[in-house]
Amino acid sequence: MFAGVHAVRLVEPSGATRWEVLHGCWDGSCSVMHQSFDEYADDEDHYYADSGSVAFSADGRFVWAHVPGPLGSTEDMEDHQEVWAVLDAADGRVLGYADTMTAASGSEHTPHPDPTQMGLSVGEGEEGAPVLWGRWDGERLSVEQIGIERILVTVSPSGQHLLTVPIGQWSLILQRAEDGTVLRKLDAQNTVPHHPDSTGTDRVYWDYEAAFVDENNIVTGTSECDARYGSVRHWLVDTGDMTLREEISYPFPVSGPARSAGGGAWYTVAKDRSSVYLWELPGEK
Repeated sequence: MFAGVHAVRLVEPSGATRWEVLHGCWDGSCSVMHQSFDEYADDEDHYYADSGSVAFSADGRFVWAHVPGPLGSTEDMEDHQEVWAVLDAADGRVLGYADTMTAASGSEHTPHPDPTQMGLSVGEGEEGAPVLWGRWDGERLSVEQIGIERILVTVSPSGQHLLTVPIGQWSLILQRAEDGTVLRKLDAQNTVPHHPDSTGTDRVYWDYEAAFVDENNIVTGTSECDARYGSVRHWLVDTGDMTLREEISYPFPVSGPARSAGGGAWYTVAKDRSSVYLWELPGEK
């Protein structure tokens, strides 16, 4: 599944396009409803266009897409009006959509175990960073804002809890998925020890990515602020009271953040991006 400058496209493993849904151009100064990449291939403005995102629902039946209008064959949508749409994954048919009331420079979806729910983090540059939550009832897509100036990081295995991080990355925030209520927070400063190779005066902050191992445990990292010293650190956090339990001990140095792999596991990517490593807590199967 690809989110492009002018279309959402589902591609078969062979590389053949199964379906394509056209939408308004992500270059805000362009009012053309493009039919192909060739129309703007040599235009520098389009090269630096804003962007949206797409994601499959948990069961693969739906595609959720954040795009500018007009979308496909819809007629009651203005140019560049940003919408969140639910598409039929089988044929790309637009099932429903809602206005996001955003002006994105980029966005990212976070799937929920329930295929009729989805999270969306929207980056608006200096304008803001709202977190939206969508629910599809089969006829109507409803959208609510559950956070401001935050990034939605991950969803718990049960789907009952969300983890968000402020743009400043100073706290891990556990929220209730049902209504977005903030339950508990864990600040990095004065909780995470400074990197052993640091001077002790730099700011410690969380990554924008993390992984629920189960309902009670999160593996998160400080890899972004640690990277300047070479080795990075990941941490086990107890969601019950949002406390830092311990530093994760790996058999060899890892790089980058911890990302969810499902089934109680998380993964890391080698620094040269040539390998993916799958991890689980001792005793987990």
